[in-house]
Amino acid sequence: ISPAADPAVISPQDPTLLIGSSLVATCTVSPDFHLKAEDLYWTLNGRRLPAASYAALGPTTLSVALARLNGSKQQSGDNLVCHSRDGGILAGSCLYVGLPPEKPVNITCWSKNMKDLTCKWAPGTEGETFLHTNYTLKYKLRWYGRDNTCQEYHTAGPYSCHIPKDLALFTPYEIWVEASNRLGVAVSDVIMLDILDVVTTDPPSDVHVSRVGDLEDQLSVRWSSPPALKDFLFQAKYQIQYRVEDSSEWKVVDDVGNQTSCRLAGLRPGTVYFVQVRCNPFGIYGSKKAGIWSDWSNPTAASTPRS
Repeated sequence: ISPAADPAVISPQDPTLLIGSSLVATCTVSPDFHLKAEDLYWTLNGRRLPAASYAALGPTTLSVALARLNGSKQQSGDNLVCHSRDGGILAGSCLYVGLPPEKPVNITCWSKNMKDLTCKWAPGTEGETFLHTNYTLKYKLRWYGRDNTCQEYHTAGPYSCHIPKDLALFTPYEIWVEASNRLGVAVSDVIMLDILDVVTTDPPSDVHVSRVGDLEDQLSVRWSSPPALKDFLFQAKYQIQYRVEDSSEWKVVDDVGNQTSCRLAGLRPGTVYFVQVRCNPFGIYGSKKAGIWSDWSNPTAASTPRS
C-alpha cells in the first residue's frame, strides 16, 4: 500500500501467509493525516485487540503482537485491520494461518462394469491444515504413456474423482494424488492397479420375493445377474440381507454363492419382510483378485403366510 495514496501502511502487506502461530504487524500513519500512535487501535476479524498487545515504535507507528494464532477458519483468511480512534479503517492485511498440505493417503479405486474408474483418498491426519487445498488425481499406464489428469472431482464425496472413459484393460495403471495450497505441495504414494481387479457392478436386477406355498416360515428370493456384465467371462457371488418391517436391523445371508435364487427359512409367520441383494464379480478374464461388492438392490417386500 502506497503511503502517498492511503493514510497508513501496514506491514506485512496483504496477503500474509503464516506457518507459525505468532505475528508482529506494524501500522505507520502518513504525516499528512496528523494522527499519532496513541490514536490507533487494531482489530482481528472485527474484534478489538487488547491494548496490552500494542507497542508504539515511533510517533506515528503502532505495532501489535499476535500470539498463539489459531488456524484460519474462513477461506478468505483472517482480517487484521488498523483503525483510527473514531473507528475509521486506515489499512488492513489478510492473514492465512495454516500449514503446508500433508501427503494424501488411503487411495482406493473401483470400476463400474469395466467402463470407468472412480478413486477416493483421505487428505492426511491434519485434514486441509486450515488452508484451502487443491487435490489433483493423476494416472498413467505403468510401462508407457504420458501422465493424465482426472477432471471430474467430488463425484463420490469431497476427496474423489471420476475417469469416465478411455481406459485400457490388461495393463496396470499408476495412480497418485497431488495436494497443493498456498504453502506448498505434497504427493501421495503411487498405487498400481489393473482395471480387471477392481470391478464392481450394478446391483442385481429383477429381485422377486414370494411365498413358498403355505409354508409360514419361508420366503423365496430370485434375481437376475447384473446385465452389464452378461457378455464378459466372470463369476459372481451374492449376498442377501433382510429385515422385518418394524426393525432397522438387517440379517445377512453370506453363503448364497453363484446361484441367482435362495430360500429364506426360520421366519416369523404373518410378517412383512424387506429383502435386498448385492453382487461381487470375481475372476473377470482370469483375474486372481476378488471384485468389489455392488450397492444393495432396492428393497423388495413380501409377507409370510399367517399360521
